[in-house]
Amino acid sequence: MADAADQFGFTNPAERIKRLKQRRIDILPFSFAETRLIISTIREDYRLYLIVRFFTGLRTGELHGLQWKYVDFERRQILVRETLVRGNVEYTKTDGSQREITMSEPVYEALLAQRQRTGQQDYVFCTANGSPLDNDNFTNRVWYPLLRHLGLDARRPYQTRHTCATLWLAAGENPEWVARQLGHCDTTMLFKTYSR
Repeated sequence: MADAADQFGFTNPAERIKRLKQRRIDILPFSFAETRLIISTIREDYRLYLIVRFFTGLRTGELHGLQWKYVDFERRQILVRETLVRGNVEYTKTDGSQREITMSEPVYEALLAQRQRTGQQDYVFCTANGSPLDNDNFTNRVWYPLLRHLGLDARRPYQTRHTCATLWLAAGENPEWVARQLGHCDTTMLFKTYSR
């Protein structure tokens, strides 16, 4: 169609429309002390979930859609292959999001303990009936009340991903490794996001 428009000299009426600016979400990571406080204070049934969430950098949908078949205890890796979007399991956000996340010792221990709880289910973190966690339910009934109780500023649960990245970088991890763990194809997004 564009070729025909060019051939006959028609102009594209949308050509002069400026792209809408996307509001940039503030990066407000938790400090290590705040992270420890949150994990030590959270309800017991969510403690292992938050350890994995804070120390893997998984996106919410990747964590909520994580199934036991993608947890490799022998190689100590989480295989990110799918994500949960509005209750449906889908292919990850991008091809680059398909990755293997190295389990740190706390994550490895948390997943071993979680396997005792939900190992008979498909999903690693799930409700009593085996369905994946609902993000809105967790956010409104557990997360925000916990932050209020601790006197911490309200921040979306997604800030756990930013916290993980900043903790890795502060610990001196190789930026290329951090980018791969987060599912970025290179360090461009990493530096664009965390170098401010």
